[in-house]
Amino acid sequence: MGSLYALLSLGLNTQWGYTGHLNFGIAAFFAIGAFTSALVTMEAPTGLAAQYTQMAFGLNQPFLVGVVAAAVASAILALIVAVPVLRLRMDFLAIATIGIAEVVRLIFQNERWLANGPQPLRGIPRPGYCLFQSEGCEGAPAWLNALFEPLGTRDYSLLYLLITVVILAVLYVFIERACRSPWGRVLRAVRDEEASAAMNGKNVTYMRIQSFVVGAVIMGVAGALYAHHMATIDYSHFHALFATFLVWVMLMLGGSGNNRGAIIGGFIVWGVWSGTAFLAGAMEPALALISEDLPGRAPYIRWMLVALMLAVIVLYRPQGLFREEKRVSRYLAD
Repeated sequence: MGSLYALLSLGLNTQWGYTGHLNFGIAAFFAIGAFTSALVTMEAPTGLAAQYTQMAFGLNQPFLVGVVAAAVASAILALIVAVPVLRLRMDFLAIATIGIAEVVRLIFQNERWLANGPQPLRGIPRPGYCLFQSEGCEGAPAWLNALFEPLGTRDYSLLYLLITVVILAVLYVFIERACRSPWGRVLRAVRDEEASAAMNGKNVTYMRIQSFVVGAVIMGVAGALYAHHMATIDYSHFHALFATFLVWVMLMLGGSGNNRGAIIGGFIVWGVWSGTAFLAGAMEPALALISEDLPGRAPYIRWMLVALMLAVIVLYRPQGLFREEKRVSRYLAD
């Protein structure tokens, strides 16, 4: 989960950190990626199962095809959204993008024919999961099944951790190289002084759309990885609190405009978020001594701690743990 949120933070950094897009619609691209990959990789239910699980389609494709499809679907949505929305600035852009995220979530909630509506979409395949079962993978080489035979299904999370870390590393290298290229320098120019960039012949609108789409693609990939990790998803998994505002805290902590900071901030905040779940559980007996109603409110302690963390960041470290790297051309330096 830390790797998945690091991907979301990396995608947001491409949009906000380098171009200044105040995107509060992260949940929309996260959800599109998750449901698209699920529909592409799942097999359409038949017979009695079709009465309980409705899907627009089920293509039964491999895992990587689902991830690519999630990226393409997120890119298409971002392109459709970017043309009218990116004309707005700051607070209006934030309002528009969070509205789009809510529209996407409510569509998946109410349109049951699309992805089972309010009911969970179950049975999303996990890549390589059969290797950890006693019978092994049908059609796989005998040596491969024998290699994983001593392991059980509880060990599968290690393989999926490796998959997510590899994808995170590949996307980090790609984005880091892109941001260090002339393309990345133009994005920062558009962010810092749009009029000057336009006067120097740069197509500002085109660059804004590119940045928005690239960030959305990364968020869609994170959604695909989330779907295959959970194996069961529904619309409630993509609430703005979990899939948007928590990601903003991660980027603000790590450092806007720094890809390494975005990733590290994702891991740190997710670690705090996970750790406070145990803290809230441990505090329930003490809270019960004060009032019978307080133990039921213990989960809100997590949000309180995240809010305090956000306040500390804004007051004492607004640039984040890692500052944006200011690069000067070697010709100017000479």
